[in-house]
Amino acid sequence: MRVLLIEDHKPLVRALKRGLEEEGFAVDTAVDGEEGDYKARSANYDVIVLDLMLPKKDGLTLLKAWRKKGLETHVIVLTARSGMEDKVQGLDLGADDYLAKPFQLEELMARIRALIRRGHQVKTPILRIFDLEIDTAARSVKRAGQSIHLTPREFALLQFLAFHRGQVVTRSMIWEHLYDEQDENTSNVVDVYIRYLRTKVDKGFDPPLILTRWGEGYMLRGE
Repeated sequence: MRVLLIEDHKPLVRALKRGLEEEGFAVDTAVDGEEGDYKARSANYDVIVLDLMLPKKDGLTLLKAWRKKGLETHVIVLTARSGMEDKVQGLDLGADDYLAKPFQLEELMARIRALIRRGHQVKTPILRIFDLEIDTAARSVKRAGQSIHLTPREFALLQFLAFHRGQVVTRSMIWEHLYDEQDENTSNVVDVYIRYLRTKVDKGFDPPLILTRWGEGYMLRGE
């Protein structure tokens, strides 16, 4: 899943980016409000993590403008302010969640995962497709009771397919949600990771769950 982190404290940006990437998130960053505004409007993010105290344009101004323009991306507001007024104002302007500094990376990741599930109308962290079980919180996968080890990128791809179960997703859709702006791979790498997933998730099991729709893209088998 692809996340935009808008935060001007560079050591925190580096730490959060590294931690999120280790968990399989694709992360773009911006260190001021103008850069964050441009990126938020230029790409399709699953979640935006937005600091309120930003140079050039503050977070509340950005949030108000985004919602007025119809930007529906989930937003988690980060604030060092202890007053309830800022939290209430942020939520009233359209934030989906807020987190007060200092916070633990694990809590931020849990809140991001919850918002992504909400965006796909999924209540539980465990996704089940036939005999495949994907635990989006523990980031573990089983098929027919057998544990399957996936790399963070493989897990992100499988989770994306699962959230769109029964629907064709194109290579460009996968690329847009799984790769950040710094990635130098080409979209052909999607086909490579689909092959990796098929080897781990489908080989030796029946029925095959990862399907190709020639000329369209890929899908995870529906009901």
